[in-house]
Amino acid sequence: MKQLLMLLLGLLLTGAACAHGGEDHGDGAQAGTAAGATSFSVAALSEQFEVLLRYEPLEGGQPADLRLFLSDYATNAPIKGAKLTLTTPEDANLKWIVTEQEPGVYLVEGQFPANKTYSFTANIVAGDKADLLLLEGIKVGEKLPVAATAPAVATSLFSSWKTILALVGAFVLGIGLTALLMRRRRTTAPVSTSSPAVYENHA
Repeated sequence: MKQLLMLLLGLLLTGAACAHGGEDHGDGAQAGTAAGATSFSVAALSEQFEVLLRYEPLEGGQPADLRLFLSDYATNAPIKGAKLTLTTPEDANLKWIVTEQEPGVYLVEGQFPANKTYSFTANIVAGDKADLLLLEGIKVGEKLPVAATAPAVATSLFSSWKTILALVGAFVLGIGLTALLMRRRRTTAPVSTSSPAVYENHA
């Protein structure tokens, strides 16, 4: 009887552990944040500058708006008033307008002709500093992975709860069967009877 209870308890604990096996703690939170992002980004740096380019999903042949963040490499301070000239190595005829919106934040406007991967060559002049950086991996036509990952997460959570409920049900059923068997054993236990001894009188 004890062995049956221990087996059912072990199954319950194993199911709970499996349900939590897919969770990611600590560094996994960064992956969750990346999956839920609303924009793409590419970066480049040199001994003078650090550049971060952010953009929402782009489509070839459609107007493109991108945000370029420019900061000092040593101090990470935003650089205002910089002169930025952007060219596209894949198509030298493309023209880009760069407008400063706030210190260190620049709006890049233009248009990519096709859905493929492009890059920017950024000529940066800020005060007495100047440099040339290459921003690679601007993927025009690519979609964010949010729609593909959300259903999988929901299915996983649903399956985990189904497993836990099934194991809890089995555990409760096992306890009920055990109690029923013990009750039957008590009611069917053999009752010892003694017949009175008969003594004959041979007087």
